Amino acid sequence: MMSANIIERAGSRDGLLRLAMRADAVISGLFGIAGLTGWMIEFAGTTRAFQYSMAAFFISYGAIVLALAALPSVRRTGIGVVVANLAYTVAAVVLVVADVVPLTPSGVVFTSTSGIYTLVFAALQYLGWRRIKRQGHLSWSCNAPAPRSRSQL
Repeated sequence: MMSANIIERAGSRDGLLRLAMRADAVISGLFGIAGLTGWMIEFAGTTRAFQYSMAAFFISYGAIVLALAALPSVRRTGIGVVVANLAYTVAAVVLVVADVVPLTPSGVVFTSTSGIYTLVFAALQYLGWRRIKRQGHLSWSCNAPAPRSRSQL
């Protein structure tokens, strides 16, 4: 039983997506926990309510993505995480450009950097998702014969 699981995992191409999802989850969760300490209020110029809301969001997001990365199949959930990261990137840009929350210069840099972070993770997760997608669409080369089934041998 154990060897079947190992063989199945070894033949899988979802490692990059799982790794990117887990790293994203852990880093986001740690930033959420750090946000509970109150450092962002003076540093970024946000309100206490905004800071604690974002901290709760990051902790929740981290827990959810970590759980999703542990599912037997991450193909569908992985693309959902990519979309969530892209949405966060857009929201970070809008937050800075539209001046929705009056940010300090440090807050502008931090928010912009967080948007870049989510864009990078979206790209890594998308690459991992593409690897899984390609695995399902592999076809035999024109020069190589298709493998025979046992009944044909």
